[in-house]
Amino acid sequence: MAREFNLARRNKKPLSLIICDIDFFKPYNDRYGHQKGDSCLSKVALLLAGAFNRPTDLVCRYGGEEFTIILPDTDLAGVKLLAEKLRNAVWEGDIAHEASTVAGRITLSLGTATYTGQYQFVDAMLKAADDALYRAKANGRNRVESA
Repeated sequence: MAREFNLARRNKKPLSLIICDIDFFKPYNDRYGHQKGDSCLSKVALLLAGAFNRPTDLVCRYGGEEFTIILPDTDLAGVKLLAEKLRNAVWEGDIAHEASTVAGRITLSLGTATYTGQYQFVDAMLKAADDALYRAKANGRNRVESA
């Protein structure tokens, strides 16, 4: 992320970031067990990675049930479309989640941030995307919010 941020600053190009979280993953693990939880994480990772065509786009596990997607040369309109595409890919993956209060399947909450010169440090951009993710959760989950 730091390398892409520095490249975007130097080249005066946009850089977008998505932070997403599997909704109610702890109850998923409690209901189905940790082995099924690990399998679910793998399935979600494949669904996320399969939604991209450009070799520069990168899907990473951020920790626990969170993933980040680094999108060089992607503007605000583009990241919103891609985040919605990710949300739909996981929805259509139809991974059962009977312990969810959102739906009977795995869903994602996503927060986005786009660098166009306003962030001085990569940590500020990460915080903006994380704050947007928090709003997505607070506003009902299974949704995209942007910084």
